[in-house]
Amino acid sequence: MTFFSGIGTVLRLELLQRVRTRAWYILLGVFFAVVGVVTVLLVLALSAFGDAVGGGVLSTIIYFVLLLGTLVTPALSGNAVNGDRADGTLATTQVTQIGTWQLILGKFLAAWISALAFLATAVPFILVSILVGGVGPDVAFVSILVLVFELGVVSAVGVGLSGILTRPLFSIVVTYLVVAALSIGTLIVFGLAGVATQSTVVSQSRNQDFGSYDSTTGEMTEVTCSPWQTSTYTTPRFDPYWGVLVANPYVLLADATPTRFDEGGNPTDLFGAVKAATRGAQIPPDLEPTYDDCAPEYGTSYPTARETIEDTVPGWFVGALIHLLLAGGLLVGAWSATRTPARRLARGSRIA
Repeated sequence: MTFFSGIGTVLRLELLQRVRTRAWYILLGVFFAVVGVVTVLLVLALSAFGDAVGGGVLSTIIYFVLLLGTLVTPALSGNAVNGDRADGTLATTQVTQIGTWQLILGKFLAAWISALAFLATAVPFILVSILVGGVGPDVAFVSILVLVFELGVVSAVGVGLSGILTRPLFSIVVTYLVVAALSIGTLIVFGLAGVATQSTVVSQSRNQDFGSYDSTTGEMTEVTCSPWQTSTYTTPRFDPYWGVLVANPYVLLADATPTRFDEGGNPTDLFGAVKAATRGAQIPPDLEPTYDDCAPEYGTSYPTARETIEDTVPGWFVGALIHLLLAGGLLVGAWSATRTPARRLARGSRIA
């Protein structure tokens, strides 16, 4: 038996166990119905925004598949190895020609393919978003590619922890905690760290007391200004901690996907909105602002989302590297804990 044929054997057995259960088809059917309803509602709600319809539908569907994948995949992969140990079938497999790496990788690929089944179910609605218009082929391709990668990371985390930890329920819970730490924990750390870090702002301002309006030129003449006033206050600093967000799978997906803009420089999909918001965290606040209402050119202007994205640096490749190291490290840990002959067994674990 070759190395790849052994992986294929484990993969085939794992997938056969899933497709034989009725609950699997019910779950896919429910997901198909929910995505269909969401697609119809989005098309109706965004129909007044022109080019934003297709992009809004596509980005929402991709995010929806990622959300469901991070909720279902840990349950499918979190007991892949220790579940067989608890059922007494792991040792039977290990006395065959199947090697430890073949076992680990076969179970990982089975969990990954099972997660991709939800993406396959959503393909008709992705095609609808493309046919509606406003979606570039680069946006659709990159977003789907990153989604496939993230589902693979979650699958690797579940299989890896199932090989390292001995109790199936505990490994499933820890897998959910790891996914929650990446998805929600990064946002909490970013928010709390930013609020805890305060900087002092010294603001200078003055206003017009009175003046004369020249109807011929349309300008104010003989303007009298108030004295300069200084105010001091503190503001949170989020810019030192924007790097925490690169490990968030939803931010990574948005940051890696190309962005399309309308004439006003606003993004036409949810990916662009998330990217602009997270990229804006890189920009430090102005600690010495000046507000001069007497200046002829005075006026407060804010950068558009397009300008914000173009003036900041992407961080998705750093997040992808972090996820890749996490997934690979856990799979290596599962191999080390599962390989035979075992030098030492954890307390309470069984051989067969």
